[in-house]
Amino acid sequence: MDSFSLVLTNCEISAIELEHGCLRLRIARADLIKTLTGSAERTRWWQAGELVLDEAVLESPLPEGAVRCLGGDLDDNIYTYRDMVPIPLVSRGHIRCQLRFEGIAAPFIASGSAVQLTLHGSAKYIEHLR
Repeated sequence: MDSFSLVLTNCEISAIELEHGCLRLRIARADLIKTLTGSAERTRWWQAGELVLDEAVLESPLPEGAVRCLGGDLDDNIYTYRDMVPIPLVSRGHIRCQLRFEGIAAPFIASGSAVQLTLHGSAKYIEHLR
């Protein structure tokens, strides 16, 4: 089975907005890693998108403006994704997001009842990883 994931480390987030309980992380650019079944090689791509948490509850203040993500965890019920998010991602239940941003000491923490990752446009190829 092929796997595709969005890398949170060095992900460029143009804005983080909370409106009517819906938290939106607008991703300007993130690396994607694709692994093909049976191959030792992987490929790196980049793409824009949006990570949305429904019924969001913030445990820390919203960062203002554009930020660069240094990594973090996304808890999806019993699974924890560290420094990456699987593609596709649509889930309901206990969702918790803890991200670290460049230039901000405290982690950004939010929880919600559902999460969805939506990618915009087409992925752009960067390189083969050996």
